[in-house]
Amino acid sequence: MLPQLILNAVMLGFGLAMDAFSVSLADGLAYPDMKRGKAFTVAGTFALFQGVMPLIGWFFVTRLSNIFAAIEPFIPWAALLLLVFIGGKMLYEGLFCHGDANDPKPCECISKVLTLGAIFVQGVATSIDALSVGLTISELGFIHALLESGIIAFLTFFICYAGILIGRTFGTKLERKASVLGGIVLIAIGFKIFFFG
Repeated sequence: MLPQLILNAVMLGFGLAMDAFSVSLADGLAYPDMKRGKAFTVAGTFALFQGVMPLIGWFFVTRLSNIFAAIEPFIPWAALLLLVFIGGKMLYEGLFCHGDANDPKPCECISKVLTLGAIFVQGVATSIDALSVGLTISELGFIHALLESGIIAFLTFFICYAGILIGRTFGTKLERKASVLGGIVLIAIGFKIFFFG
């Protein structure tokens, strides 16, 4: 059973990490000067949420199934609203906050730093659909569910860190256009989660 459980967790991990990878890529594009510590924070936050959400889903399905059934329809809406908000902000900054090339003062509305609050919101938005994974692991005991969630979190961390590195490479070359592209990516992920889960 254990090899099958690990294989299942790896497959789930790759599937769930794709949205987080895309957001990590967008962050790398929009913030090409992101330091290693901040990149670890982003990847770690995404990994934490991707690992915790299936466990929360498992708890609701195994202990409070009627509550889970009540909140499940709202999961795509929450992801859509959060990602459209963050993506829209990045898009606005990329399109309308150019500043003058001859002006020595930087444009004030372009966020030079990815805040912890924004990272937290992105982590929730990209992992909230992982609550539904609680349905697929509901037949497992807590230890096995914890193992699956740990594998998902482990994979997510490395996938997201790679996404940031790739995004930073291209973000440096694209300059302000990267913020526009990053915003579009986030909004697209929000609609993808909303329509397709």
